[in-house]
Amino acid sequence: MLILQLYTESYTRVWIPDPEEVWKSAEIIKDYKEGDKVLHLKLEDESTLEYSIGPKDNALPFLRNPDILVGENDLTALSYLHEPAVLHNLKVRFLESNHIYTYCGIVLVAINPYEQLQIYGEEVINAYTGQNMGDMDPHIFAVAEEAYKQMARDEKNQSIIVSGESGAGKTVSAKYAMRFFATVGGSANDTNVEEKVLASSPIMEAIGNAKTTRNDNSSRFGKYIQIGFDRRYHIIGANMRTYLLEKSRVVFQAEEERNYHIFYQLCASSSLPEFKDLTLSNAEDFTYTSLGENIFIEGVNDAEDLVKTREALTMLEIHQMSIFKVIASILHLGNVGIVSERDGESCHINVSRDGTHLHHFCRLLGIEQEQMEHWLCRRKLVTTAETYVKNMSHAQAVNARDALAKHIYAHLFDWIVEHINKALHTSTKQHSFIGVLDIYGFETFEINSFEQFCINYANEKLQQQFNSHVFKLEQEEYMKEQIPWTLIDFYDNQPCIDLIEAKLGILDLLDEECKVPKGTDQNWAQKLYSQHSNSGHFEKPRMSNRSFIVVHFADKVEYQCDGFLEKNRDTVYEEQINILKASQVSTQLIDFQANRGLTLPTPSTINVRAAKPVPKGHNREHRKTVGTQFRNSLHLLMETLNATTPHYVRCIKPNDFKESFVFDSRRAVQQLRACGVLETIRISAAGYPSRWTYPDFFSRYRVLMTKKDMTIGDKKQVCKNLLETLIKDPDKFQFGKTKIFFRAGQVAYLEKLRADKFRFACINIQKTVRGWLQRIRYRKIRKSAITLQRYGRGYLARRFAEMLRLTRAALICQKQYRMVRVRREYLRTRRAVITIQAFARGMFIRRLYQEFLLHHKAMIIQKTVRGWLVRKKYLRARYAAIVIQCFYRRVRAKRQLKQLKIAARSAEHFKNLNVGMENKIVQLQKKMDNQSKEYKTQNEQLVVTNTTLGSEVTKLQKEVETLRSRQTAGTQVTSLQEELEKLRAELQEAHAQRKQIEEEFSSEKQGLEQRVEELEKENKLLKKEKEEMNRRIQTSSQGEFHVELDEERQRYQNLVKEYSRLEQRYENLQEDMSSMKFHPGHRRNPSNQSSLGSDSNYPSITSIWFVFLQEMGIEKAAMDLSVFMKLQKRVRELEQERKRLQTNLEKVEELSTRKAYDINADLAYNSLKRQELETENKKLKNDLNELRKAVADRASDNNSSNELQEGYNLLLNQLKAANEELDVRKEEVLMLKTQIVNSTRQSENINHIVTQDWGYLNEDGELGLAYQGLKQVARLLEAQLQTQSRQHKDELEALHTQIELLKDSLEKKQEMLDHFSTLSPDALVEFSVQQEITRLTNENLDLKELVEKLEKNEKKLKKQLRIYMKKVQELEVSQATKSRPELTRQVTVQRKEKDFEGMLEYYKEDEVLLVKTLITEMKPNAVSATVPCLPAYILFMCIRHADYINDDQKVHSLLTTTINAIKKVLKRNNDDFEMTSFWLANASRLLHCLKQYSGDECGFKPQNTVKQNEHCLKNFDLAEYRQVLSDLSIQVYQQLVRVAEGIMQPMIVSAMLESESIPSLAGVKPMGYRNRSSSLDCESGGPAGYTLQALIRQLGQFYTVMADHGLDPEISQQVVRQLFYSINAVTLNNLLLRKDVCSWSTGVQLRYNISQLEEWLRGKNLHQSGAVATMEPVIQAAQLLQVKKKTSQDAEAICSLCTALSLQQIVKILNLYTPLNEFEERVAVSFIRDIQNRLQDRIENNQLLVDTKYTFPVLFPYTPSALSLETVHIPASLSLHFLTRV
Repeated sequence: MLILQLYTESYTRVWIPDPEEVWKSAEIIKDYKEGDKVLHLKLEDESTLEYSIGPKDNALPFLRNPDILVGENDLTALSYLHEPAVLHNLKVRFLESNHIYTYCGIVLVAINPYEQLQIYGEEVINAYTGQNMGDMDPHIFAVAEEAYKQMARDEKNQSIIVSGESGAGKTVSAKYAMRFFATVGGSANDTNVEEKVLASSPIMEAIGNAKTTRNDNSSRFGKYIQIGFDRRYHIIGANMRTYLLEKSRVVFQAEEERNYHIFYQLCASSSLPEFKDLTLSNAEDFTYTSLGENIFIEGVNDAEDLVKTREALTMLEIHQMSIFKVIASILHLGNVGIVSERDGESCHINVSRDGTHLHHFCRLLGIEQEQMEHWLCRRKLVTTAETYVKNMSHAQAVNARDALAKHIYAHLFDWIVEHINKALHTSTKQHSFIGVLDIYGFETFEINSFEQFCINYANEKLQQQFNSHVFKLEQEEYMKEQIPWTLIDFYDNQPCIDLIEAKLGILDLLDEECKVPKGTDQNWAQKLYSQHSNSGHFEKPRMSNRSFIVVHFADKVEYQCDGFLEKNRDTVYEEQINILKASQVSTQLIDFQANRGLTLPTPSTINVRAAKPVPKGHNREHRKTVGTQFRNSLHLLMETLNATTPHYVRCIKPNDFKESFVFDSRRAVQQLRACGVLETIRISAAGYPSRWTYPDFFSRYRVLMTKKDMTIGDKKQVCKNLLETLIKDPDKFQFGKTKIFFRAGQVAYLEKLRADKFRFACINIQKTVRGWLQRIRYRKIRKSAITLQRYGRGYLARRFAEMLRLTRAALICQKQYRMVRVRREYLRTRRAVITIQAFARGMFIRRLYQEFLLHHKAMIIQKTVRGWLVRKKYLRARYAAIVIQCFYRRVRAKRQLKQLKIAARSAEHFKNLNVGMENKIVQLQKKMDNQSKEYKTQNEQLVVTNTTLGSEVTKLQKEVETLRSRQTAGTQVTSLQEELEKLRAELQEAHAQRKQIEEEFSSEKQGLEQRVEELEKENKLLKKEKEEMNRRIQTSSQGEFHVELDEERQRYQNLVKEYSRLEQRYENLQEDMSSMKFHPGHRRNPSNQSSLGSDSNYPSITSIWFVFLQEMGIEKAAMDLSVFMKLQKRVRELEQERKRLQTNLEKVEELSTRKAYDINADLAYNSLKRQELETENKKLKNDLNELRKAVADRASDNNSSNELQEGYNLLLNQLKAANEELDVRKEEVLMLKTQIVNSTRQSENINHIVTQDWGYLNEDGELGLAYQGLKQVARLLEAQLQTQSRQHKDELEALHTQIELLKDSLEKKQEMLDHFSTLSPDALVEFSVQQEITRLTNENLDLKELVEKLEKNEKKLKKQLRIYMKKVQELEVSQATKSRPELTRQVTVQRKEKDFEGMLEYYKEDEVLLVKTLITEMKPNAVSATVPCLPAYILFMCIRHADYINDDQKVHSLLTTTINAIKKVLKRNNDDFEMTSFWLANASRLLHCLKQYSGDECGFKPQNTVKQNEHCLKNFDLAEYRQVLSDLSIQVYQQLVRVAEGIMQPMIVSAMLESESIPSLAGVKPMGYRNRSSSLDCESGGPAGYTLQALIRQLGQFYTVMADHGLDPEISQQVVRQLFYSINAVTLNNLLLRKDVCSWSTGVQLRYNISQLEEWLRGKNLHQSGAVATMEPVIQAAQLLQVKKKTSQDAEAICSLCTALSLQQIVKILNLYTPLNEFEERVAVSFIRDIQNRLQDRIENNQLLVDTKYTFPVLFPYTPSALSLETVHIPASLSLHFLTRV
């Protein structure tokens, strides 16, 4: 069927020309037959029109596309490709849907909305990243992503060409494209190149943009920015090239226009201190900024813009003040007034009025004022013989001044661009680049000059490149599909380009005329007329000899010749230039001009050449003209563009009034014709514009196939058979490899056939239904007719019978006629009598009825009146009774009140009130007496203990005497006795101090009793506060608490995430540094690394031990080994205590420094204490040596075991005495240190004393090593003072706690008193007894708890004592069996064979192997058949053993190494879900084990079994490591979610939106060019789509892996919840950015898919995880696509339904809603406005897209393990033979 036959169908819609709307729609109301001269049409206003048709007048009008295709994303998807269809589609998308972007083949059409839209945020950039162009709605980010993707895939440079009229939005589009590249391809290091690239925009806008009549921020220059990328496609630098700056704007602006922004920014900020030297003022005071008569722009603050400009200059490290000085000098130069002389041939500068400006100009530039004043009005003429100085006229001087200003600004502009390029330059090798060309579009004004000519010349070149590229793409598409193609005839503007740039062209003749000494614009125009009068692209105006017309590709443009020569020469007098050379600033500008052309790159190939040869530049030394420079730079630009893959963005200006979302069709058509969009349509329409893949064509048009065709398995063959049947002309379509190509209009014909098929099917259905209805109606009528016949026949039979009866009656009447006559008379008489009787009786009856009626009415009235009277009487009586009752009650109340007042004043009342209180006070007093008795009892017990200790000391003295008799050296016992005497004395002092503390306690107790009375007064206030707090707690909702908790948890986990990222970055930097500093042959031994990183700077016990070995030998040292083991343990404990109490020590020192004291007395006291310490140290040294000798002698004798045992007992007793002596010395040293810190003002004297004391200590030379060892102990003993202060602080806190308890008791007493006042005497007694019983019960419970604690403490001490004794015994056995002890490592205690206690022992050197086996080289499948989280259990069992042997270094080292190894494994497997899940399970299990076996009485221990409580840690509190492991678990969880989301990301859109879960439901629409874009990776159309089942299988695989690894179910639920949120976010974002999926069928499919996911959750018992709640937005979006969208009731239903969607999202979905066939309707604009009005008050986030990077805060609940550690079995496959079960 031919296209012409479509005009024969009635009600076909067409487009006809219109002078106002350009094109308007009409409908054919009468069939058109070939040969008719008139086409009968009906317009949209219901008026008719006869449209003339003829070969000369008008051709057939353009056909209109079906409504289903209106609003398409791609114009090439339209069935009819012509100008009205393009214009209408753009208008509908812009006005109704507010879509400013539309594809037109390879071109992105961008319409300026003149309004800030929320479609450029970072979430939109993330949504478009990695997507193909055809998959998402048109956007500038889609073009940028396409360029970035092609650069990475094809390794070819790219270009984005942005063009359009002034005010169309070119600069903004280019800025957003660069922002996309800066976000996606951010720099790999910390150079922040992307920020510098973005920082160049405000600088270039300030110096190159200005306000025009069409645009407030018009770019008056063209620029091409090359953004460089490295091999990893990160931004490494950029380069900028500029074209044709509009210099004339510096000295002239039209009305309502402005100069460049930088001038007004400086004037607006002239009051700043740093700008005072510029001597600027308001912009209205300067000539160059006030010519436009409007210096302000609405909504723009020039001062704020200058701040942004200066920030950008600072970021790019460009010196600002030199720039500002040059700009200020230009303003001052414009105000220099030139006055003409009387002769008119010369002039001079008005120094009296404008000399100040000339002075400022010369001062800012640093030049001589007299010289500049001279040469501004004169010029030099140089001939071959001599040189003349000639005066200039006023006009010549003004032109020279303006030329100088333009010259300075132009070179300043170039200088700034050069320095920007330097700041963006990088030394890294550039692998590829993406260029962004922001260049002026085709311009035509009323007066067009040299600038418009150059701009249009550049657009001619760009249009030629555009046409050739479009043709090339079409050709490549045909060749790829292997279909025959013919040469498409497209417009070639090469003749117009030759007219401009070829030999003897316009530019060549212009340069030639510029060389003539007295060349004029008119002579140049005459040469143009004579040279090009025969050219088809050149015309001479009829009414002018000083202009010419060039026929460009877009339109004819008339150029005025005036000023062409002057602008082309760009003349500046040499004398003025020489003066500028004397300035340092100007010299830099001139030097830059000389080297300006050396930095531009030269591409290797040129793809577009002129048909005529371009003349080469002359080799003379004179400067090139502006036209020649522009032509050369334009050729260089074209070479660059031809060497790249271009992407086109055409910006359209919708109206000239800058009104938001107003569309002027005439202005839009002009720009569409000028920018080449319609040319693209024409080229596409000339070939095969409509293209369908075989599956899509089969799915769309299978209704046209026969049942026989459907049985063929090959869809491609089915499509071929169908088309050969439907379209007889084989030229109308072509079969490619993967697609079918159609000529223009053929798809519309197929759509017509499809619609007819549907219409025919509908008619058949209607016919069948109507026949069925008529048959039912016929049956009803037939049944009714039969019924009527039956009744009619019966009626006739009855009539016949009646006739027979009448005949018989007539016979009888005849027989009795006579009797009748007689009877008639009788009856007449009788009737008269009866009538009289009837009337009489009726009269009487009516009278009687009236009487009865009146009586009845009277009764009703009486009943009503009597009832009213009774009710009124009742109300009056009730009111009187109420009044009497009120009065009576008031009298009783007054009497009762009077009695209560009398009773309240009586003493008996107060006595009754205070009965309970007196009892309570007596009870409290008794309780205090009992406590004092208990305290005295404890004191007596302490005295008994002291007596016992004294007896033990006596025994020790006796043993010492026995030892003294057996030893030759008897002086040792004497010294020990002296020491014991001193210990007794110090013990007595301690008792005295304790008594003093008790007295202080009693005084504080009395103060507390006084405080009780004060607290009673505050009771009421506290009670009110308590009630207020309770009320607040009750009113506060639980939901707010949970929200705050989640927010806090989210902030913390974000910090953990940021810490992880920084740690990863730090590790990367460390790796880089190590690779840079690596030297072959050297590797650091792990043993050289710091073991635990202790903060202590004291010498280690191990070093002291080895020194001791060297002095005494191995045999003697073995006997003293247990002593040093205990000392080592004591030192570790004290060192840990020192770390914990360091803060308290600093506080104590601060408090002590504030106290006043006598310095001299303190110094004397310090000296005495030092002397005592020296004496004691000497004694300790002597005692230690004597002990060593005694022990060695006893070991050498070895006579009997009893003697050996006595020696050891003596050694232990002496050790105990030494420890007590150390405690005493500890207190003295701390007191000394405190006083030394307080004496800060006398530090020099004290230091001198210390130096003398140190010398005194070493004067005998005997302290040596002993003092060094004891020095460590003395320093550690400093912690004792802190302990005392802490104890005092604890006592104060206890007292404060008692105060709080007393407050609470007082409150309770007050409540009891209030309650007492309301109770009867009997109830009061019962309540008092009950309260006393409760109190006694509580006291008993408290005493029981105290007893339990004391018993536990006693058991603990006994257990430690048994352990120490056992160690000593085992040491004896090992010493007796071993001849030489092993001293190369720490001594381990040999244990007897016994049951496994759930601990694993390993040697320190095996730690690396342990971590390597369990973590580094561990594979999840290696332990799949064992207990889940086996590595965590093994590591914890090793930690338990280290805790058991009290080895803090081992614990610290193992935990630190484990955490670091897990981080390295996760870093190495950062994309492995199974490995990440495995270590998340093990990290969380290790964390739970540390909690479960921590021994915490309150939190974790009660949930354990008895056996598990026996396995709790004994010595170390690993709370800090629990926090570190918790942070590690959060990091692993975030990595797990990230890996899972990365795996699911490519599956979500295909599975949720594109796959047909319900077959044959989704429809297919015609595709545009973007669906066959080069962004698809393979010829088949891209990667294969994923189905919903694939997504569900992937989720099931994730869940199975987590369950197999033993991950806690709560954590698995949180992972699933996060993954479902990701599915929701990605699906909803794609739904909001894709028009092709916003349909009813997609809503049904989406809802079905979500139900399948919900079913999966229920199958896995995950429906309580909150995952369904995260899918609520996409569920509501699916429902929104399915509901009706017509009436106001529908709008109300949508508003109540879509609570999880924002207003912006709802409106976006409604705008995107697209019917897939003609039976659906679009959403009306009025309906969308109704929705907006209803929801405008909703408070919500204005963000359109969902944040896909949001992560819910994770919570790791405590889940203790029921597994006992002794039952854990280690498989032999792990090769952990070096672990020993303990």
